[in-house]
Amino acid sequence: MTDTPDNNTTAVGQLALRRIGIDTYRENVAYLHRQCAVYRAEGFQALAKVEVLAGDGRRVIAVLNVVDDESLVAPEQLGLSEEAFNSLGLEPGAAVGVRHAEPPASMEAVRRKIEGERLNATELLGIVRDIAEHRYAKMEIAAFLVASGQTGLDRDEVMNLTRAMVAQGERLRWQRELVADKHCVGGIPGNRTSMLVVPIVAAHGLLMPKTSSRAITSPAGTADTMEVLAQVEMPPARLREIVDAENGALIWGGTANLAPVDDILISVERPLGLDYPGQMVASILSKKISAGSTHLVIDIPVGPSAKVRHMRDALALRKLFEYVGDCLGLFVQVVVTDGRQPVGRGIGPVLEARDVMQVLRNEPEAPADLRQKALRLAGRVLEFDPDVRGGDGFDIARDILDSGRALAKMQRLIEAQGAQADPPQPGALVREVPAPADGTVIAIDNYQVARIARMAGAPMDKGAGVDLLKKLGDKVTAGEPLYRVHASFPADFRFACALVEQDSGYRLGGADEVPQLFAEF
Repeated sequence: MTDTPDNNTTAVGQLALRRIGIDTYRENVAYLHRQCAVYRAEGFQALAKVEVLAGDGRRVIAVLNVVDDESLVAPEQLGLSEEAFNSLGLEPGAAVGVRHAEPPASMEAVRRKIEGERLNATELLGIVRDIAEHRYAKMEIAAFLVASGQTGLDRDEVMNLTRAMVAQGERLRWQRELVADKHCVGGIPGNRTSMLVVPIVAAHGLLMPKTSSRAITSPAGTADTMEVLAQVEMPPARLREIVDAENGALIWGGTANLAPVDDILISVERPLGLDYPGQMVASILSKKISAGSTHLVIDIPVGPSAKVRHMRDALALRKLFEYVGDCLGLFVQVVVTDGRQPVGRGIGPVLEARDVMQVLRNEPEAPADLRQKALRLAGRVLEFDPDVRGGDGFDIARDILDSGRALAKMQRLIEAQGAQADPPQPGALVREVPAPADGTVIAIDNYQVARIARMAGAPMDKGAGVDLLKKLGDKVTAGEPLYRVHASFPADFRFACALVEQDSGYRLGGADEVPQLFAEF
């Protein structure tokens, strides 16, 4: 954030800027030596908010850390973390001043929310703007998130929060009346349908520029998996070139500055395990609106170990998505899908990319559930096209896939984005997990198998993960492998194997114990 400081207060002293190579992930951090004259004169304290100012008016607000080691920051220097240094945009050694930051005026609204009061559009905009300007410490952001979740956001608060988040970043605009997208609320490993829906829809001729996320607590996100095949980091100008040529793209959205406050909120939500419905809706829709989408299909998987576990919760979430989307000019359709188990066989970037390509190539061993779900979602997206009659989308999607047009489109997308010269392979350290007895697979814990895949190294190690050999309803005999764990590094492999010993994530029983399907395409 770079703008002109007010004239009421001035920065104290002049310090030499030092770049501290520390990734503080979505938080600006400043470093002063304890013997710094400015630190002592101003009475700064660790974790206080300070404002760092350049002579040309540029500034950043940061959390202060106090240093005793001169090899990190000398008394005449001010250090900045990577996030803060890049935001300020100065060269190392530049002269900067530092002063106490004004407390965010919007904190009063946060206190009101903690008391259970309803916030209006102006108050929510103030909170979001202050978060965008790094005026909130992560503990203050956590207070806002917890208060919003515990006391609840009504549908108008969710709508106003979404609108405020869109206003704080860039917004892509496409010269088309219909820009399609699809998104899953998450919680289901291996659910890599976007990498099939995009080439199908783009091959049909609809615009679908898919800006996806990287995994934070899951074994793979769409961007992580696509990166096995092609480059996913590119500026908006390059994204536009690809979309203009191919009608679609599959890239990481982090380089486009789309609803950046959402990324800050997620950096606090995920470590705390927070995932409240109102904030989820604001997070997803702010990203989609910022990406220029006009029509959106939302996938809500429901199952015993999914993020959404009851149909009543899915239907309430659907109403909230549709209301907020309608208020903000985004046409939203919500589908409830099968969340009883992982989708496909692979869990982890390389294994999921393998599943996707098997489906695109129409290989006999391609996972049928991934193919079927992707076709149904693609069919829903295709029915946004006014020339497609309702109910015909699935057949059109299937024809595009079976004919090889979807594969050809994916190959062109990979080439346009930059194919990986040396794609990673599955991890060479392998453990097969056997069935403890004869029986039928009656449950697969989505959360546990995702944990095992992540412990094996996914998604940082793209070859790590879990390869499922048995799914719900399959009969097994004692000793028959249920799945394989792949890892590349011995330490990761040991951690994953230890987690398997605690709980394999599989339950065996009688055929009549397989849970019923909660789905309504």
